[in-house]
Amino acid sequence: MKKAALLAGVVAAALVSASGFASDLFDRINAGRYKAVLADCAACHTKPGGRPFAGGAPLDTPFGKLIPSNITPDRETGIGNWSYADFRGALKEGVGKGGKRLYPAMPYPAYSAMTEADIADLWAYFQKIEPVSNRVVSNQLPFPFSIRTVMIGWNLLNFSPSEFKPEPAKSAEWNRGAYLLNGPAHCGTCHTPKSLLGADKTDQFLRGGNLQSWVAPDITNDAHKGIGGWAAEDIVAYLKTGANRFDIASGPMAEVVANSTQYWTDADLNAVATYLKDIKGAGAAPPRPLDAGDPLMLAGKAVFVDRCSACHVSSGEGAPFLFPKLAKAPVVNGDDPTSLIRVVLEGSQAGTTKARPTTPAMPSFAWNLGDAEVASVLSYVRNSWGNAAPAVTPAQVKDMRAKLAR
Repeated sequence: MKKAALLAGVVAAALVSASGFASDLFDRINAGRYKAVLADCAACHTKPGGRPFAGGAPLDTPFGKLIPSNITPDRETGIGNWSYADFRGALKEGVGKGGKRLYPAMPYPAYSAMTEADIADLWAYFQKIEPVSNRVVSNQLPFPFSIRTVMIGWNLLNFSPSEFKPEPAKSAEWNRGAYLLNGPAHCGTCHTPKSLLGADKTDQFLRGGNLQSWVAPDITNDAHKGIGGWAAEDIVAYLKTGANRFDIASGPMAEVVANSTQYWTDADLNAVATYLKDIKGAGAAPPRPLDAGDPLMLAGKAVFVDRCSACHVSSGEGAPFLFPKLAKAPVVNGDDPTSLIRVVLEGSQAGTTKARPTTPAMPSFAWNLGDAEVASVLSYVRNSWGNAAPAVTPAQVKDMRAKLAR
C-alpha cells in the first residue's frame, strides 16, 4: 500500500509538473503570437494570397529587389533548422544562421531594441506555426550590393545594437509607447527619412520617408506637416479602425492597420499615442501658399470642382470616416507629393478592419486626366484651405505614371 501511495504521489507530481510546463509553454506561444502582430511580421513575410510567413512579395529598395524569406519552421526552406541563438542573432544583430548578414529591409536596427523576453516569446511562437516548403531566393540585388559582407561596413557606420532602456523621468505609458514604436513596431523604418546608404536620418526622426513609391508622412507633433492637430484619441482611432475624423489609411499603411494595429490592445494603442504626442517636429514656418489667382491654381480649381468636390467637398473637408479631409492634412502639406500623385493615378482602397469592414475607395483618374491636369489639381489642393506646400509638376506626374506602368 505504501509503495502504491508513493508511486501515485510521484505520478501526480509529474502530472502537475508537466501541466505547469505545458501551461507556461502555451502562455509563451500565445504571447509570441501577439508579439508577431506588434512586429507586423506578416506584412513582409506573407505575400498576398500566400501561406502565412512562407515568404513575401518583392520589396523594391533603392539598391534593388529583396524577397522576404520563409520564416516557417520548415527544415529545408524555412528556419526549422535554426537554433534560438540563430533567431536571436537575426533580430538583435542582423546576423542569421551561419553568420549570414541580413539587409536592414529586415528591420533589425529596430528589433535590436526588443527585450530578451519578447524575442524568446517570438521564437516559441514561430516554432509552432505550420511549416511550409517554399524556397525563397531573398537576395536579388545587383553587384556589389549582392555581396552580404558589405553589411559589415554598413553596420559599423549605421548600427549600434542596444536594448530599449526606459526614461526614468517619463511615465510607464510613455515608455511602453516608446518601446513599441522604436522596437517591434519599427515605425521609424518607414516614417523616418533615409540617407544615401539607406540608414535612418535620426536627426529627422519620424518626419516622413519615401519607400516603394509611397510616402510615409510626418507623424511628429508638427502642426503643419505632422499630426499636431490630432488628439491622442484620433491616433488610437486611426490605428484601431483605419480611419478617424481627419484621415483614412491607404496604401501600405492600410495593410499595417489591417494586419497589425487593429489587433493591438487598447493599452498599447494609447501608449503609442501618448509617445507620439510628445515627438516634436521640425518647427519650421509653413511656406507661403500659391496665390489663388495663379494660373496653376485656377486650372487646378476647375479640375477639382469637376472631378473631386463631390466627395471631398468644395471646402476640402471631405466626409469623416468616408472621404479623407484634404484641408490641413499632413500628407497634403508634406514636401513630397509622391503618395498624392499615386493615389490620383492609381486610385485607392482603404483597408478592412473589424471595426470598419466596409471600406471606401477612390477611382483611378489616370485614364482621363493628363499629367498637367493632375499636377494642377494637386497644386491647388496643396495650397488651399490653409494648406501650403510646393507645387506639383507635370514631370513628377509623368515619372509616377511610368513607374506604375512597369
